[in-house]
Amino acid sequence: MAAGKWKIYDQAKLYLGDGTFDLDATTNWKMALFQSTSNADTLGGTNDIYADLTNEVANGNGYTTGGIALTGITWGQTGGTATFDCDNAQWTGSGAGFSARYAVIYKDDTVNTIVKPLLCVCLLDVAPADVSITAGNILTIAINASGVFTLTGATTD
Repeated sequence: MAAGKWKIYDQAKLYLGDGTFDLDATTNWKMALFQSTSNADTLGGTNDIYADLTNEVANGNGYTTGGIALTGITWGQTGGTATFDCDNAQWTGSGAGFSARYAVIYKDDTVNTIVKPLLCVCLLDVAPADVSITAGNILTIAINASGVFTLTGATTD
């Protein structure tokens, strides 16, 4: 199973530019999981906040609605490339377990009057197929060694 690349939501690009997102703020970032029937992968302006998303994985069997808090958040720059990174996220299945198709990172806070703005989404299996976790097993969303995403710029003369 190979996960896809993280894709930044359209509105999140504006949030980066207007200061709504403070990516080096290390608290209140969460990752939530969504089913194949979700609209989580729709980037074009209709998904701006967590409440816009449909069909999150149901509460229970090792998953808690709203997802989990991200740890190890970093936002830094090296050699002209800025990188947003975090630790891997993990869920341990219980009971009947659960299935998911998408992971979403969002700010679990109200920022500039925007309640729980979305940052980015990832297809969990590029097959595409649902990723399933059973009781006692661990689902790990492994973040690329290069970070969740990078921003690079061109130099001008």
